[in-house]
Amino acid sequence: QAQLAESGGGSVQAGGSLKLSCVRTGSFRCRDVYDQSWYRQAQGKEREFIAGITNDGQISYADPIKGRFAISQDSAEKTIYLQMNTMKSEDTAMYFCTVWCRATAVGYWGQGTQVTVFS
Repeated sequence: QAQLAESGGGSVQAGGSLKLSCVRTGSFRCRDVYDQSWYRQAQGKEREFIAGITNDGQISYADPIKGRFAISQDSAEKTIYLQMNTMKSEDTAMYFCTVWCRATAVGYWGQGTQVTVFS
């Protein structure tokens, strides 16, 4: 069974840093062509894309986090990371990792990890 497990969330003071991890376990219907992404959803708001990385290393970021967050992957460990620096109160949200299998049009979501930034 394919699963995504996020970790690393917590509370941090504004200006501080956190690093999120997302581990893939099980069998994904991707045929080795996939995108991995981080999304977040703040209370009362829609879920939004924040960072993505393809299996061949192409990276994209949403404007609100450019220059502050960095996505990376460890293919051997089947893990993606989100390094979050210079955090702001508006970064408070539930953070989700996803896998989108481009060849099979199948998507997977993790359960999320809560990030709270306080002043």
